Amino acid sequence: MLALEGLDSHNGSNMKDLSPYLIQEFATIKESMKKLDLGITKVLLVIDDQEHLKGTLTDGDVRRHLLKGSSIENNIHDVFNRTPITLKAKHFTMDIARILTIENKIDLLPILDDDNKIVDFLNRGDLFNESNMIKKQEGKIDVPVVIMAGGKGTRMEPFTKILPKPLIPIGDTPIVEVILDAFAAQGSTEHYLTINFRGEMIEAYFNHTPKDYHIEYIREKDFLGTAGCLTLLKDRINGTFIVSNCDVIVKANYHDVICHHREQNAILTVLSSIQHYKIPYGIVHFKEGGLVTDIQEKPEYSFTINTGIYVLEHEALDWIPEGEMFHMTDLMDRLIKAGKTVVTYPVNENEYVDIGQWEEYKKAMDKLQMLR
Repeated sequence: MLALEGLDSHNGSNMKDLSPYLIQEFATIKESMKKLDLGITKVLLVIDDQEHLKGTLTDGDVRRHLLKGSSIENNIHDVFNRTPITLKAKHFTMDIARILTIENKIDLLPILDDDNKIVDFLNRGDLFNESNMIKKQEGKIDVPVVIMAGGKGTRMEPFTKILPKPLIPIGDTPIVEVILDAFAAQGSTEHYLTINFRGEMIEAYFNHTPKDYHIEYIREKDFLGTAGCLTLLKDRINGTFIVSNCDVIVKANYHDVICHHREQNAILTVLSSIQHYKIPYGIVHFKEGGLVTDIQEKPEYSFTINTGIYVLEHEALDWIPEGEMFHMTDLMDRLIKAGKTVVTYPVNENEYVDIGQWEEYKKAMDKLQMLR
């Protein structure tokens, strides 16, 4: 952390490694997403070749641009904010920095020298200690949350031969409790667990683990898939609600997700995650006769995947057949073919954690430590 006293006297002292937070103004959106994934803050400082500050780039800036149809291979030149709030080092005081941060509702304040180069930056944690931190005013989740906890968890056998998948531990806490606590931390109070396979064990766990929030259980008689059991909620839920698989965690501001869903007049919003996969081999392209036309050395591909978390309107339940095996992908397909509005809310790679299969379990433990 930069010596704040040094800033007051404008000696230009700098003890912070800024490189993880800097990105060139003509970098690609893909490059910025990878850097945002690695950063402690969700803001990058955009610079030119002479390291002058050109603006700031947030994950929200990237998301909005992608939702307009932009490719992740495009550069960030038209994406970043060119008029960020900044503070000159020679005018720096902690009081001024706090006032700028609060009044402008920003999470990161660049500190510049007279040449418009970055001396340092301060985030909200730098400016407000834990006892009196003034946190960003975020809306709370004002809708019910449904956790699909009734599956057999066959991908996690033999573990699930003994425990239901929702009770698989993340450290000392079952995954379903981690998910519920995360939603509750954003203000949700009404929660439903759809249960079937070893559902009595899930109930028994929460009966001996008192919570401040309410949990209601919806029991399937048959296995109805990831959407089929939602018909059991028709008389219990009105309006907008969230549905989440019990083996995924997506770190997102769900108030923003719901606002996006409503602004688009969507009947269903699927949270998606942009994942990057690097092929560990050279890819040979050839044509008739085996004539090699090109070799790509370890190419990287990017895909937008379904995370298994959704925002739905009550109307969507009318499109689910009762008493039948029916999945969320079936529901989305049916809604799209009927001309209903289905949209997505993309998040970065490291904001999505899937523990639904053994090979991903250890990776998930590491990612969750970063998200907490």
